[in-house]
Amino acid sequence: MAKDPYKKTAKRYDRYVEPFIAVIRQIGIKMCPPQEGMLVLDVGCGTGTNLKLYQDSGCKVFGIDLSPAMVKEAQNKLGDRAEICQGDAAKMAYQDDLFDLVIGFFTLHEMPNQIRPAVISEMVRVTKPDGRILLIDQHSGPFRFPMGWIYRAVVLFFETMAGREHFKNHRDFISRKGLPNLISTQNLRVVSKKIVSEGNIALFIVNSE
Repeated sequence: MAKDPYKKTAKRYDRYVEPFIAVIRQIGIKMCPPQEGMLVLDVGCGTGTNLKLYQDSGCKVFGIDLSPAMVKEAQNKLGDRAEICQGDAAKMAYQDDLFDLVIGFFTLHEMPNQIRPAVISEMVRVTKPDGRILLIDQHSGPFRFPMGWIYRAVVLFFETMAGREHFKNHRDFISRKGLPNLISTQNLRVVSKKIVSEGNIALFIVNSE
């Protein structure tokens, strides 16, 4: 694989990033509350914080991430009861119709545009027919003045700090109108949605039509 962009930052990720996204995470959990026995997959699981919340509520949790450093952090956080693997979300090894809930939490904007449809297709494939897909990512606005533009500046700071390739993909994602356009072009049905952070963050529950 290419050089791991999180090799030097994975250990510090929770300390510096989590305070800015913890509220968004809780909104997502309320939209898709855990139920004991659920099978939950987090695509681009990062350090495993989403999965930890579901695991603590009795769910069986799985995670996949392209970054070996993030996978190691998630494995340390979640222990042997979780199945965390390093791999390509566009070519997942999971069987069809396996998961009750599949999560994409600030994942799609990191990817090049040509990869996003394949990842969405894989998320649909591994979700049960009566399951749910929770997508949370950056939104293209409109941003409410003044706080929306302040939040936007914070987003741009983190995206810039993540590196040139990451920032390039972020700009492309926003220019293509983010999740709404991706959901539409992939023929997904919106079950519910929330736009928060004064227009900066979108949360969608979707499934296949």
